[in-house]
Amino acid sequence: MVIESAEKFGLSQLHQLRGRVGRGAEKSYCILLTGNKVSREAKERLGILCATNDGFRIAEKDLEIRGPGDIEGTRQSGALNFKLANILTDRQLLEKARVATEELLDEDPDLNLPGQAMLKKYLQAGQG
Repeated sequence: MVIESAEKFGLSQLHQLRGRVGRGAEKSYCILLTGNKVSREAKERLGILCATNDGFRIAEKDLEIRGPGDIEGTRQSGALNFKLANILTDRQLLEKARVATEELLDEDPDLNLPGQAMLKKYLQAGQG
């Protein structure tokens, strides 16, 4: 497969296209062609693609480069405005928060226990 103007594609797109070749027993190649002027960011994307076939690693780098976008909206790139954490650098903290939230909701899904009154009030206020 030959991909012309590869610098114009995102990491995920290039990884998906590359995955279309080499599925059979025969040896296959994916050749990336670029124009003469390639931005620093495009060089970084192409370098990552050439360095690994690991889709998770590629997705992680894509997230670092482009940002996560808007979780609830339509914007597909850019920074999120989290007030307490950074989705890229605070992964362990966010994972702990997710686990703690799941445990809390498993124990008290309607937040009716006395210790959850403030949290329930806060969450209900945000829905109005």
